[in-house]
Amino acid sequence: MKYAVLSVVTLVAVLMGVGSGMAAGPVSAGVGTLITAPGGSYHQIGPTALKTMLAQKDFTFVNVHIPYEGEIAQTDVHVPYDQLAEQVARFPADRNAKIVLYCRTGHMSRIAAEALVRLGYTNVWDLVGGFEGWKGAGFPLVSR
Repeated sequence: MKYAVLSVVTLVAVLMGVGSGMAAGPVSAGVGTLITAPGGSYHQIGPTALKTMLAQKDFTFVNVHIPYEGEIAQTDVHVPYDQLAEQVARFPADRNAKIVLYCRTGHMSRIAAEALVRLGYTNVWDLVGGFEGWKGAGFPLVSR
């Protein structure tokens, strides 16, 4: 049996659920990491960057996790990640509008980000680590 040796950066990326399409560079408190996906690109951001963005919210904030397990305050809508195409009317009609997605761990929101890019959205943001990462950074969740 062969074992792979992973760098610390690769190991962190794997544990955070960052896809193989990840651009070089860490997720920062700034604009995030630009990810190339089929049909376009999207940004990945961390909890601290999202907290900053929420202070001057200028985006549609979408929880894509199924089943519902809670949310981050200021969430605008819950659209299951596997129903984006069917529920595209719940997203802004302007394909250039900023949309920030999250789920529990980041896996479903990454899939949703790639789906929105394929649907022609150009300003898509994905919370790495989802609301588990958000909680881990010391920020609260809310429930309906």
